[in-house]
Amino acid sequence: MAVVWGTVKDLNGFIDVKTKPGAGTTFSLYIPITRQKLPKKENAVPIEKYMGDEKILIIDDVEEQRDIAASMLEKLGYSVSVASSGEESLSFLSQNKADILVLDMIMKPGMDGLETYNKVIKLYPKQKAIIASGYSETARVKEAQRLGVGKYIKKPYTLENLGVSVRAELNK
Repeated sequence: MAVVWGTVKDLNGFIDVKTKPGAGTTFSLYIPITRQKLPKKENAVPIEKYMGDEKILIIDDVEEQRDIAASMLEKLGYSVSVASSGEESLSFLSQNKADILVLDMIMKPGMDGLETYNKVIKLYPKQKAIIASGYSETARVKEAQRLGVGKYIKKPYTLENLGVSVRAELNK
């Protein structure tokens, strides 16, 4: 739902919700119409430029989001592990190494992305990470970047956006 809300908001639209007890809920999405043609994507990055074999830990409280990101990154050749919370990621990192974290910003219950990254860098000060979220960039995202997180990417993922972001951070 966060991804849908973020996408509708980015498109200057809105969501109308109607609910009746015992009858269900209807979500209506309203997005402004345009007759403009979509710009051609001429500068696509060749897939070979963002492939790799490094170890990546995806931290996201939504199983489907973990699965999507893992599938994309495995397609690019990376070795992928997943954690469903900040707490689980700390447990994983206490026994395993990750070259980079793909860190969801909003996770409930428990620690959010900023709190998780704060704890990770206390243990591993040079840990690389990128932030992913279905919501707009927030002050907490900017604070995480100030602490060392690299790029912020918006969900829903595309193979190119996720791959290029991971590769750029790994190459730093």
